[in-house]
Amino acid sequence: MAEIPAAFREHHHADVSGGWLRPAVFGAMDGLVTNIALIAGVGGGGVSADNILLSGVAGLVAGAISMGLGEYTSVSSANEQVAAEIAKERRELELNPEAEAWELAQAWVRRGVPEEVAEQLAAALAKNPEEELRAHVREELGVDPDDRPSPWIAAISSFVCFSIGAIVPLLPYLLGFTSLWLALGFGAVGLFVAGAIVARFTGKRWWRSGARQLLLGVAAAGATYLIGLLIGVQIT
Repeated sequence: MAEIPAAFREHHHADVSGGWLRPAVFGAMDGLVTNIALIAGVGGGGVSADNILLSGVAGLVAGAISMGLGEYTSVSSANEQVAAEIAKERRELELNPEAEAWELAQAWVRRGVPEEVAEQLAAALAKNPEEELRAHVREELGVDPDDRPSPWIAAISSFVCFSIGAIVPLLPYLLGFTSLWLALGFGAVGLFVAGAIVARFTGKRWWRSGARQLLLGVAAAGATYLIGLLIGVQIT
């Protein structure tokens, strides 16, 4: 066997299908925005610092549980659907092997593979049913049957990261301060830092990613603060 080129040995990709990055990012951002907006809305209504803290803690617990359960159910359902489609494809290969081989070859032809070469590849794969099935699943479903995300990883990532994000704007209250604007300032810093951290995985400019998350959070907090202010005035 030929020696593996050094450039190839050093070439690595990030884990884009392990199922943790999307729920982790979504959980952290949702935790930050949800509790910042919740605190802004309740604070805008003129309630006491103790009530703001209670609302924030309740939002953290309820949101983290909801995010974790939602991610588990979502990923499990998606995996079950893929499994059902794989089983359907397996039956088709058993019932119509020649038609399926032709279908696979045509898929490669559309990608630019010469027809003769595509037919030879499909015929060679037909001798290995499991590899043939994997090829059909990749071409027809666009997924890797051996590399599906874990619902547990997605759920735990979302739960933990939501909790971390949601606690940031609560830190001043937990430390004994009573200023709403200090809590919102903590949340703003958290949004910018979280966006900047995400840029490490996406390759985007850190300041742009941070500013984007900050602007989204400010918009949400501003809207809920105004609503809380209006409702508070009407109640009083």
